[in-house]
Amino acid sequence: MYDIAVIGAGVVGSFIARELSKYNVKVVLIEKENDVANGTTKANSAIVHGGYDATPGTLKAILNAKGNAKFDQVCKDLSVPFKRVGSLVVAFSEEEMETIKSLYERGIENNIPNMKILNREELLQKESNISDEAVGALYAPTGGIVGPWELTIALVENAVENGVELKLNSEIENIQRLEDGYLISLAEEEIKAKYVINAAGLFADKIHNMVSSSTFEIIPNRGQYNLFDKSAGNHVNSVIFQCPTKHGKGVVILPTVHGNLLLGPTAEAVDTKESIETTGDGTQNLRQHAEKTIKNLPFNKVITSFSGLRAKTSSGDFIIEESKEAKGFINVAAIDSPGLSAAPAIAEHVVNILRGIAGELEGKTDFNPARKPFVPFMELSDEEKTEAIKKDPKYGRIICRCENITEGEIVDIIHRKAGATTVDGVKKRARAGMGRCQGGFCGPRVMEIIARELNMKITEVVKDKKTAYILTKETKQKKVYDITDKLQTEAKKEEVGGKYYAKL
Repeated sequence: MYDIAVIGAGVVGSFIARELSKYNVKVVLIEKENDVANGTTKANSAIVHGGYDATPGTLKAILNAKGNAKFDQVCKDLSVPFKRVGSLVVAFSEEEMETIKSLYERGIENNIPNMKILNREELLQKESNISDEAVGALYAPTGGIVGPWELTIALVENAVENGVELKLNSEIENIQRLEDGYLISLAEEEIKAKYVINAAGLFADKIHNMVSSSTFEIIPNRGQYNLFDKSAGNHVNSVIFQCPTKHGKGVVILPTVHGNLLLGPTAEAVDTKESIETTGDGTQNLRQHAEKTIKNLPFNKVITSFSGLRAKTSSGDFIIEESKEAKGFINVAAIDSPGLSAAPAIAEHVVNILRGIAGELEGKTDFNPARKPFVPFMELSDEEKTEAIKKDPKYGRIICRCENITEGEIVDIIHRKAGATTVDGVKKRARAGMGRCQGGFCGPRVMEIIARELNMKITEVVKDKKTAYILTKETKQKKVYDITDKLQTEAKKEEVGGKYYAKL
């Protein structure tokens, strides 16, 4: 029997699993998908919010402020890209400047440090491409950007290194209450756990309803995005919001930690928890709203569009509490924005709730907070590159030309704890396929490397989900001719102008 089962390997569930790995408890992290970070974590704005806009006293306000302050250390420990570029909320009228002042006062109440209200001249000093209509802004220097899937992958790697067991492709079919815990039925096995932490994202209500009557409903909300090429990455320097409305924080424009430019999200109610398609209307909506904020956005440099789903509830706040009908079953639900920003503090909050139920937890003396660093080859010095290639020639072979990713990097992330087994798994970990061609050049080579390193057939390599196959069978046989050795036997020859040419 496990002490604790954590359901859901998004950024929140992974933070919780890593936090629990600091203690002498037996923990299992259960994920229904083929990899970690495959849900909301994979498709979001990647923003570490300053924390000024949440209603004071709510879990969102409390945990955003606490979580934001933890990112520097946790990202350093886990070798994850993170930058405090600051955030701006831009006003386009004197009326909206009154909203800016209200946000500032709310930020003070939420204990957000070093905020400042900027006039137009001060705003232009920070963002030269800001709209001519902009009159001022709220500036929060603690706002930042992070790699959300890199963070989640690193959290899981570190959690597994510290004793957590990871179960992928493990969709939960039923949960039954026992006298001493819970029986969790998966497709191919059953496991027992004394306590359950439900961090199942969009499906947290479904999981909760297996052990209790319905007390909340997760409402999916779709956000569409445009990702621009790195040549557009310097068009803005900060995370730039428009003044918030009753519909949310609006379309955001921001640089990414890898040098791209990101635009989004839209806010659309959808009928199902699988509606992740992009639409023409969504793209038009993004452009219309973005051009209100920033001048001369180079839409001809958009390299891909994508969408993600946020898990909302009618209450508008996070749900983090023990179920009233199922003792020892803790819901961590409705974690929409600023869930990523709050995630480190959510994990500590959940462990404190668990302490209140199970009693004090014994800390490990050998907990290692750091994982093996992943340093992109192209960021090494010339001397370090030479040394890496001497040790392993695979680092001298470029696989992804757009992002300059080597075979050595891909092999590394395949063989790590919770390593890549899919094309998108490699993409999330090593960025092969993230560039202009979106895997058009490197995709087949990545598949070959996965098949070779994991000793599987190339037809078994999938894009992401277990059923998302790419190849099914060979469509024709290919013969390779060695012209020097096999010309006489494998091909006819014909003399033309004193030279021989193979007729193949």
